[in-house]
Parts: sequence; structure tokens; C-alpha cells
Amino acid sequence: MTGANSHAGDDLIAVDEAVECVRALRTERIPSLETERVSLDELAGRTLAESISASVDVPAQSHATMDGFAFDATDEYPLKVIETSVFPEDEPPTLESGTAVRIATGSPLPDAANAVLKREEATIEDGQLLGTNLEPGTYVYERGSNVSEGETLFDAGDRLGAKDTLLLGDLGIDDVEVRNRLSVGLLATGTEIHEGRHRDLDSPMLAGLVRSWGHDVTYEGSVPDIDDRVESRIDELAREHDVVVTTGGTSVGDKDYVIRTLADLGEVLFHRVRLRPGKPIAVARLPDHDAVAIAIPGKPVGAYLVTALVARPFFTGSTSLPTVSARMARDVDIATPGFTYGIPVTLEDGVAMPLGHVDSPLAVYEDTFDPSVLSSSTRASLADGFVLTTDAVAADEDVAVVPCDALER
Repeated sequence: MTGANSHAGDDLIAVDEAVECVRALRTERIPSLETERVSLDELAGRTLAESISASVDVPAQSHATMDGFAFDATDEYPLKVIETSVFPEDEPPTLESGTAVRIATGSPLPDAANAVLKREEATIEDGQLLGTNLEPGTYVYERGSNVSEGETLFDAGDRLGAKDTLLLGDLGIDDVEVRNRLSVGLLATGTEIHEGRHRDLDSPMLAGLVRSWGHDVTYEGSVPDIDDRVESRIDELAREHDVVVTTGGTSVGDKDYVIRTLADLGEVLFHRVRLRPGKPIAVARLPDHDAVAIAIPGKPVGAYLVTALVARPFFTGSTSLPTVSARMARDVDIATPGFTYGIPVTLEDGVAMPLGHVDSPLAVYEDTFDPSVLSSSTRASLADGFVLTTDAVAADEDVAVVPCDALER
């Protein structure tokens, strides 16, 4: 890490180290956001401001999971069938030892019952029940087996999804306290973009990622490669937003002013990660503005990959990377060890074709992976996912593919 007003942040760090740094920055930043209460239908993608514990057992009463007969499984057959039936809306009757009662799926069990004999396995002769021997708990959704009263189910800082509303609703919860969404200002840098000579490809992509991660983003236009213009614009946006995301100007060229600006305005936590494509990302803390800055490199596919891998944990809190198994279609060599390579692939019938290989629809390299060209190739965005590797990959080798849709949620 580098201190404020330092330009020594050029040392590359491992992707995992960068991810942990970003996640720690989230832990520091998110609790300072204001809160609001939202209903369950508005909850997906939001971050909890409070922990949630169960106030009751769920289910509050044991229920049958099959149509059949409820009884105490420690009793022996035959059992007398009492002249009543239990349905989901009923209060169950008192059940004496040696007796059974007809019961429908979803109905509450009598207190003395602990098992249900399926109707198709039951025989009734002269009002007496015969059937297979059961263990207690058979076809019973037992009280408190889902959730125990007092159990903590979600922690403050957890980001919840649509599926989590099922459990919250089962607990009788209608709304929860969440942190406000991060306000993100998106700024493109580069004279060629500012003057309209080159289209800004990255900003719509980055805006889509931030929104898919559950936050508010505003495109704040562009700024030319002029030192004081870059600094004044980032300074202005950092006072208006929780996060400033910039594109371009993250290398070490004469007109790459973004990193120098971030060092002047605050503390650059890291600059450049051992990832190809996507290496020149920077993350900074701007304490005087109570803001965070994330500087993304300008090449489109590299910008996508490094944002999805390194910046995503700041917005979502998640560092998990779900994968699908596939078989590599071609040999892919690497030129420089010590890096994580993100090889874009298309998937078909369990086979991963490296997009960029001469045998793929995008012919960039023959044997050795070429991240510099791929980073700029928008056709590489047709990839279904990425193989992350530090080593060469052989044809027919089993690989783990990180699907793009897993990176966008």
C-alpha cells in the first residue's frame, strides 16, 4: 500500500491480495451509509443494516408432509383409528396412546404424534390401522427444524437476494432495515473520448455492472488528458458521490494523470494487479471527501475482467467465484509467469474454446495467449466465461470456467 501523496504504488500485487483489500474497504465504508426500511419485494441486492434473528420456532408446530395417518411411532400395530380427520386449517385433536388419526399433507400433528404412515402403505381392518414400522420423524416437518427461536440468520452487512425473502417471510417479517445504495459517479478520461474521436465503450459496461450489483450510478461525462482538469473533476465528483469510478489513464504514461491525482487527493491502496488482461487498476481512499475511487484501465475486455474480479467485492461483499467444469479445446501457453491469466472462452457441449486462439472465431494468437490484443478486442466480449490460470493449459485438460453471468450478480 502507498501513503497519501506517494507515487510508489506501481508495485504489482496478487489478485487475491487486491480482492481482500477491496473487501476490507467495503467493511470500512458500508456502515457509514444511511439506512432505510424496504419491503421484501424490494430487498434483492440490498445490504442489511442490522442482524436478523428468529423470534419464533419455524415451523411453530410439527406438520405432516404426506397424506396418511399420524401416530406415535413407538406404539405397536394395530392402532385404533379415531373418527376424525386433520386438515391444514384444523387444530389437531388430542391423541391417546395406541391410536392414530387421518391427516392431510401440511396439517398440524397432534402433540402425541411423531410420524406419518403414507396412505398407500396403510391397511384398515375393522377400524384398526396396520402398516410398515416407522421411525419417529417419518414424513414430519418437525417444530423448530427449519429455524430455532433466537437463532441469528443474517448478519449486518450481508447482501441479500430474492431467495432470502422466503425465509424472512416465513418468520413473519414484512420489511427490513438496509443500507442506502452506494452513489457512484462514472467518469471517462481521455482527450480522444472527450473530443468525440473515439467512442466511450467502457462507461455503459461499467454502469451496467454497478447496477447489477445493486447500486446507483450516474454517468458524469468525460475529461481530457489535462492534469489540472482531471484532478478538479475527480475532486468535484468525490464530493458528490460515495464512489468515483474512472476509466482510462491508469498506466504510467506522460498523460496518465489519474493515479497521480488519486495520490494527491488521498491514499492509493494499490495500483496494478497481477492479472492479464486488466493489470493497471487502482483503488484509493479519499478521506477528505469521505469517498472511494476505483480507477479502471481503458481497454474494454480488460476493463470488464478486472472490474468483475477485483472491484466486485467492494460493491457486493462477495469474493466467491462460481465455476462450471469444461474441457479445454486447444493448448494455450502463457508468456510470463507470475500472473493470473483470464482466458475468455466460449462453451459448447462441455468444451471450452479459447476465444482469441487462431482456431476460434477471433484469431489473435496461435499458441501463446496474447492479453494485450484481447484486452482491446470487443469481440472477446462474446465469451461465455473466463478460465483463470497461472499456468499453461493443455488441450483436453479439465478446466474451471467462471461464467460471465456469475460475475454480474
